[in-house]
Amino acid sequence: MAKIVWDEIGTHFYETGVDHGILYKYVEADPEVTGDKAGFKNGVAWNGLTAVNESPSGAEPSPLWADNIKYLNLISNEEYAATVEAYTYPAEFEECDGFGELATGVTVGQQPRKMFGLCYRTLIGNDVTPAGSNSEMYKLHLVYNCTASPSERAHATVNDSPEAANMSWSISTTPVEVPKMKPTACITIDSTKIAKEKLTALEKILYGDESNAPRLPYPTELATLLA
Repeated sequence: MAKIVWDEIGTHFYETGVDHGILYKYVEADPEVTGDKAGFKNGVAWNGLTAVNESPSGAEPSPLWADNIKYLNLISNEEYAATVEAYTYPAEFEECDGFGELATGVTVGQQPRKMFGLCYRTLIGNDVTPAGSNSEMYKLHLVYNCTASPSERAHATVNDSPEAANMSWSISTTPVEVPKMKPTACITIDSTKIAKEKLTALEKILYGDESNAPRLPYPTELATLLA
C-alpha cells in the first residue's frame, strides 16, 4: 500500500471543448436487402457545433420510514437529456427538427420529427499537456435515440456589433440495451484508457472509411469491439 499524495505533476486533469460532431439519422431495416438492419447510419459532419450541455434528470431518492426511523431510500430511474447549440446544422438534421421539403429550397415546418443519434468529442488536458496539444487525449460521447424539441430562433437586425445567430435544441432520449448493465442513452469512451488499435477500429465505424459509411454502433457491438 502507498500513502496518498496530492497534486503530483501530471495529475491535474481537466476536460474542455467540443468538436467532431456527427449526426446519424435512424434508418429502418430494408426487408429486401439481405442482412440489412435498422440503426443509426449514414453519419454526416455537424459543423458549427458550439456546445453540448448534458442535463440528466431523475435518480431522486424516495425515503421510506418504518419503526420510527428512515428505513431505506428508493432511487428513481435516471434520464439523459441535453441541449445542443450550434451556428448551423447539416441539411440532414432538418427532418429531425420538424422540417419537410415541399420543393427544392422550400421547407415546411411543424412536420413529424425524426429520431437521430449523435457523436461528439471533448478534449482532455492536464498541467503538463494542455488540452488540444496532444491529439490522442480526448473523450468520445455517443448518444442514442435522440429527439429534438422545438426551439426558439431569434432574428435580430445587423448593427455595429454583428453576431451570428446561435441556435439551440433541447434533446430528449430513450435508453438502449447494454450487455449486463441497465439501459442507457449515452456512452463515453476515454481515448487514454483504450488500446490504440481498438480505438482506431471504433473510429473507422463512427467516421467511415473508403468502403463503409459512418454509423453509430450499439452498446452490444461496442462491448465486443472494445473488450
